Amino acid sequence: MVVKERIDQDLKDAMKSGDRNRINTVRAIRAALLEKEVSMRVGGKAELSEEQELEVVMSLAKKRKDSIQQYKDAGRTDLADTEQEELTVIETYLPAQMSEAEVEAAVKEIIAQVGATSMKDMGKVMGAAMKKLKGKADGGKVQSIVKSALS
Repeated sequence: MVVKERIDQDLKDAMKSGDRNRINTVRAIRAALLEKEVSMRVGGKAELSEEQELEVVMSLAKKRKDSIQQYKDAGRTDLADTEQEELTVIETYLPAQMSEAEVEAAVKEIIAQVGATSMKDMGKVMGAAMKKLKGKADGGKVQSIVKSALS
């Protein structure tokens, strides 16, 4: 429950500072975690593992990124800026993102492990890569690196 405890503390700190954006974003994260917990309950009480907490936070980050793109496409920079501020807060709960060079090295290692030689092996490589790099690298970036390495 590392993320949940940190969120509770951050919510208290945000309330003390009066930062409305941070308060709202942290509350949204907290609500999403609680919703996931409730959906997993069977009879008693369910607790999320750290991996499940990470999945919830990653999902929130992905939704914000998608919203930012849609708002920019629609010319609504005011809404895109709000979503960007929320995304910045959400990203503080995610592990540090790997650099492109680190992702390339990890992908080359995975390609060697699975014995991939062509684009036909992309599914095997992507499956292993996303399992290893989950939360540490953007899926789109991993996919483009895998494509260039296999072609």
